[in-house]
Parts: sequence; C-alpha cells; structure tokens
Amino acid sequence: ALETLKMFEKKDSRVKSAAATNLSFLYYLGNELEQATNYADLAVNSDRYNPAALTNKGNTVFANGDCEKAAEFYKEALRNDSLCTEALYNLGLAYKKLNRIDEALDCFLKLHAILPNSAQVLYQLASIYQIMEDPNQAIEWLLQLISLVPTDPHVLSKLGNLYDTEGDKSQAFHYYCESYRYFPSNIEVIEWLGAYYID
Repeated sequence: ALETLKMFEKKDSRVKSAAATNLSFLYYLGNELEQATNYADLAVNSDRYNPAALTNKGNTVFANGDCEKAAEFYKEALRNDSLCTEALYNLGLAYKKLNRIDEALDCFLKLHAILPNSAQVLYQLASIYQIMEDPNQAIEWLLQLISLVPTDPHVLSKLGNLYDTEGDKSQAFHYYCESYRYFPSNIEVIEWLGAYYID
C-alpha cells in the first residue's frame, strides 16, 4: 500500500494530497509518528481544504501531546466539512483530554445524531456522564451500548460498578456475572463477586 501510494506523490496537488493523506494515516497506524507528520504536512500543504488531511495532522499533533493545537486542526477540518465524523470524534477526545467536558459532550451528542448506532460514541457519552458524576445518565448510555455489543465484558463490568455505586446490588450482581461469563480472568470482577457471596 505504501509503495502504491508513493507513486502518486508527484501528481497534481489534489491527487498528491489524497495520497499523502493515506500515507500519513498508514504511518500513523504503524506508530511511525515522524513519517506520519511529514506526510500530514505534505497533504495539508497540497490541499488546505482536505478535511481528512487536517484530521490526520491533528492526530499527529495529538499523539505528540499538544491537544490544544490538535483541536484547532479538527475544527478547521469541520469548517471544511461539517460531517467529517473522524474530526468531530477526535475533537471530542481532545476536549475530554483538556478537561473541557461540556464541549466534549457537545461533540459526542452531535456525533450521536449522525451515527446513532456507533458503539464508540455511546461509550464516550457514558464516560463523559460518569466524569460529570451523573451515574443515571451514564447507565442509560451503557444500556444502549449493551444492546449493540451484548458480550463486551468491560462494558458489563462498568455497568455492574455503576449499579453498585448506586446501591443496586442485584443489578450490579447481574452485570458482574455477565462480565465474568464472557471474561473470567478480570480480577476486579472476581473480587467483587467473591465479596458479594461472602455478604
């Protein structure tokens, strides 16, 4: 894939930008940040209005720890294409990392309107409500998530934990048992179930 895409580097700016965008993404996936950054720069310089190129540039900046600057690239990508879901998702993550929770929530709620069945978006919404100390909303989003991925042991144990925090031991027991059924090696789940049986 890398060799094929490199053949397009010398073409006109739009083709070059598309090839560089894909090369940047492949290097990013391979955790080669320096190469990913070089190709992200090339893609953006070739076509400043390419939302995928701007998103990739934001990703490389984010990976280097500059969440503020990454957020600017994601916002620019969204100005060029308001339906660029990758930029919107990553902007939500950047805001979450920067502890700008209300703005992160806004991003993920917009995404949920575009992608109502996205497990990742539902999980992020639950996570944000948990940060906001609203366990009831977190539980609601996790229940929606479980309807999409009913065998995810991590989500099941998270639900068990939230119900336990809320004092609903029977629901907590149900979700911890389900989590244990799919992944019997989670020590925290085993400890909770052991303590429950002792009680």
